[in-house]
Amino acid sequence: MPNRLAKESSPYLLQHAHNPVDWYPWGEEAFSKARAENKPIFLSVGYATCHWCHVMERESFEDPEVAQFLNAHFVPIKVDREERPDVDQVYMSALQAMTGSGGWPMNMFLMPDLRPFFGGTYWPPEDRQGFPSFRRVLAGVHNAWLHQQKEVLENAEQLTTYLQDQLKPRAGVLSEELHTAALAGLSRAFDQAYGGFGGAPKFPQSPGLLYLLSHAWLGDETAWKHLQLTLDRMAEGGIYDQVGGGFHRYAVDGIWRVPHFEKMLYDNAQLARLYAAASRMPQATFEQARRYRRIAQETLDYVLREMTGPKGEFWSAQDADSEGVEGKFYVWQEAEIREILGAEADAAIKLFGVSEAGNWEHSNVLERRFPDQALMQSLGMGPEAYQSWVNSVRQRLYEVRKKRVWPLTDDKVLADWNGLMLRAMADVGRWLEQPQYIEAARKNASFVMQEMYQDGLLRHSWRNGLLKPQAYLSDQAQYGLGLLALFEATGEMGWLENALKLAEAILSHFKEPEGAFRDSLDTTLPVKARDAYDGPYPSGNASAAELLFRLAALYERPDWHRAALSAVEFYAQSLARNAFGFPALLQAHLVGTRGSELALVAPTEMIHPIRQWFLPLTTLAYGPPNALPVLQNREPGLAYLCQHGACRLPVNSPEKLWGELEVIYPGLATQS
Repeated sequence: MPNRLAKESSPYLLQHAHNPVDWYPWGEEAFSKARAENKPIFLSVGYATCHWCHVMERESFEDPEVAQFLNAHFVPIKVDREERPDVDQVYMSALQAMTGSGGWPMNMFLMPDLRPFFGGTYWPPEDRQGFPSFRRVLAGVHNAWLHQQKEVLENAEQLTTYLQDQLKPRAGVLSEELHTAALAGLSRAFDQAYGGFGGAPKFPQSPGLLYLLSHAWLGDETAWKHLQLTLDRMAEGGIYDQVGGGFHRYAVDGIWRVPHFEKMLYDNAQLARLYAAASRMPQATFEQARRYRRIAQETLDYVLREMTGPKGEFWSAQDADSEGVEGKFYVWQEAEIREILGAEADAAIKLFGVSEAGNWEHSNVLERRFPDQALMQSLGMGPEAYQSWVNSVRQRLYEVRKKRVWPLTDDKVLADWNGLMLRAMADVGRWLEQPQYIEAARKNASFVMQEMYQDGLLRHSWRNGLLKPQAYLSDQAQYGLGLLALFEATGEMGWLENALKLAEAILSHFKEPEGAFRDSLDTTLPVKARDAYDGPYPSGNASAAELLFRLAALYERPDWHRAALSAVEFYAQSLARNAFGFPALLQAHLVGTRGSELALVAPTEMIHPIRQWFLPLTTLAYGPPNALPVLQNREPGLAYLCQHGACRLPVNSPEKLWGELEVIYPGLATQS
């Protein structure tokens, strides 16, 4: 018999619908049962493409004896962390406070009033290497609930008090050395050999890389050195899918070789945008620019091919596992390569670093560390013929790989993640003159605003026609930035008007009196969901601040600018102590303090070359006179560069405009 999760739409919850555990979804039915029967809640949080979540399900949640004990003594609740990020954030903060670390699956024990008192991540089915078995944990918690109620209650009270204390304002005056100190902190964590930050496991940490990109654009040589090394090494390594395009979640090693094989929409959105922008940087060599452009396009082509639904919606993730084995879909044997490619196999084996022994568990994760120039010369090919050959090899391998058992694709649609990809499609489309990406962005925006915008708020999760009611700060902010990017790419005013609606929703529903923005509107959680710390993508607070800074310039709304600045200042002490954790908030601050707006009044031919420029701190407005406050009383055919309400003299050519940019941004190099 299926449990209650069979009525849910989340692929992760549906994976557990036939467990013998009597799972409840997060909601009042479960809470009422816990209160009525005075039972603790067992909360298990994961997501559809989580490897260790699959493992724990097979080992424990499918075990009838474990399920019987859980059902008798607890109220079990399953949550998809991607569908309910507020639940995940609150209880992950509690787990990290208790243990100093976190991860998924996250398994927490709660009071009937939802206050946490104990938790952990993966527990094995039997005692193993110092870790207690899940059965022993359950028995221990049950015994404590029966016989140590006072201690359990004290744990819950202390933990909740700690979490509430973390939400107190820690505002202050932002240091004039804020960005200098932040860059120094990033440099200290930088891996000088392989790029990226820290060692194994190594994550792309895209918000930090995008922050470096802005400073490199402003002329910071160290920022560019760090960035280009990271981009080059990631593009060579196995974290990049050398056959199908797109990036895996992270590398288990420090050299980007062996990935954790799941693919997330948010990683591919940010990294495609990052590589495309880097290809427009004047510091990039010709070879680098060509490589970065290729990686950006291959990544977006992968998303359009494998992660896009029929209505233009972008899906969430692809699993690491297929046939129950991590990475099986992606790895190769040397013999396979030889059989597929025949006479060309030797060259392809060099190209991808393949060997009979393999580089991971007797298989090959494909890399491209062999110098292209050397292989090109050995094949006697010019650059165009060589790239054509590489594309042919990749395509033949892809056709064979297509016949394997595919990993699960999590096809739920999340508004904030779609916003990240919308922004990538629009920006990459205009920077690289690729109209197919702009068209994909238009289709996505039409779908999301029609299907997921309801009663003044953009809702978070949609799947198969079912729209969940939750709406989060990150949805309004990330999607608003995506709509703004689509306006910049097309000049179509409707997209900007939709971005304006989402900004107004942020100010109406999520702004708090003390200055910050709350992440969630849920009032049932034991503490408020609010966090500006960047995970693998920018926090809702950072994105909301950036959106408001940019729209404040176009609509001449100083009150919006103040609201955004107060959100940054709210975290002044955190920025001073640990700038490394808040690069997107620092990026928003750069936009707010050093940003500019570029108004081009239609009609003008200047718009075509200027749309290809990468201007990370400048918001582009194009339209007829009086279409926007920033365009009012402007002359057609001219470009106006403004900053903090003061405009440079209007110009009538891209060359003159670049000269004006160099006045505002003195470290700027000549645009390529």
